[in-house]
Amino acid sequence: GIGMGMTAPVSITAFPAEDGSLQQKVKVSLRLPSQFQANPPCPSDESIKIEERQGMTIYSMQFGGYAKEVDYVNCAAKLKSALGSEAAYRKDFYFCNGYDPPMKPYGRRNEVWFVKE
Repeated sequence: GIGMGMTAPVSITAFPAEDGSLQQKVKVSLRLPSQFQANPPCPSDESIKIEERQGMTIYSMQFGGYAKEVDYVNCAAKLKSALGSEAAYRKDFYFCNGYDPPMKPYGRRNEVWFVKE
C-alpha cells in the first residue's frame, strides 16, 4: 500500500544453461529506496520477498539499446571471453541490469555482472 517509485538498476538473476542460453528460471530484484531500507514495508503478495544483497565484487560489461535476452546472453559471452580462464567468478548465475525507464529512447545503459569468487 506504499508507493515507492522505481529504482535502478532493475536486476535480473539469470541462470545460464550449458549452451549459454538462459533457463526459464529468473529472479527479478528491485532496490528499495533508501528511506525504506531500515524498515521495509511487508509485501502483501507472498511471492515477493525482502532480501538483503551482501556486498560483492563484480566483473561488469556495459552496453546500450533496448536490451533483450539475446543481448544479455551475447554480452555475457563477450565478458566471459574478455576475462579468459584466469578470472574466478560464479558460473551458475549472473546479473542482467537495466538502468533506464522504458520511455527513454536514447543513451540507454545495461550491464552484465559476473560475481567474483
